[in-house]
Amino acid sequence: MSNDHTVRPRPGRGPVLVLGGTTDGRELATRLLDAGVQVTSSLAGRVADVRPPQGDVRIGGFGGIAGLVDYLRSRAVCAVVDATHPFAERITAHAVEACALAGIPLVRVARPSWCVRSDAAGWNWVDGLGEARVRAEGLGRRVFLAIGRQDLDQFASWNDRYVLARVITAPESALPASWEVIFARGPFRREAEVDLMRSRGIHVLVTKDSGGPTAAKLDAAALLNIPVVVVRRPPVPAGLTTVASVTEAVCWVAGVVPTVG
Repeated sequence: MSNDHTVRPRPGRGPVLVLGGTTDGRELATRLLDAGVQVTSSLAGRVADVRPPQGDVRIGGFGGIAGLVDYLRSRAVCAVVDATHPFAERITAHAVEACALAGIPLVRVARPSWCVRSDAAGWNWVDGLGEARVRAEGLGRRVFLAIGRQDLDQFASWNDRYVLARVITAPESALPASWEVIFARGPFRREAEVDLMRSRGIHVLVTKDSGGPTAAKLDAAALLNIPVVVVRRPPVPAGLTTVASVTEAVCWVAGVVPTVG
């Protein structure tokens, strides 16, 4: 590939569809628009007051694989970038199937895993939230749940211990009276995370391998010698092209979007 990463879409072609809502998705939309690429960002709509990306935005699901295929064809989408959360397994699977059926190129922005950290070997790695719950129960009775709001109900049986749950918007179901729910949106500073865990007397941190730069809680746990339980990512569908950064995604788009002949 040449060093010229300017993308020049062919007149009359549709947009690049960015599946996102993440920081990566917002940055990607901005950079593609700056390069002169028409972009539509699709947000699931599960988080209220989310900061919208630049460009055209649609909110809500597509109605399954068939609905996504119809959308791609009716909008003449020329490429799809999946910049959703690493644990948005269903969305990624639907994108793979729909793009294959519609004959549209697809790439996944896969943030680097936290497994490359020097302290990762000492964490308690598990394959799902059920296993995370069991592992954490043996490590302490004051738990910091940093897993997002959608999966908190899987820990709702913990009504006999203190649980700190940090979310952006309110959980949809009631939680035990022994829990404390705080509302905050990252990124967070390491010093603030240390103060938070100390003030609550946290014994164990439970999180997902979201990857990327949002690792202040892991730094704080290391400083305080707090055990960490980490849920591994779901596997990426076989054959799906992945890149590790927004910059690589921009380069990929430059290689697949038709240019003016």
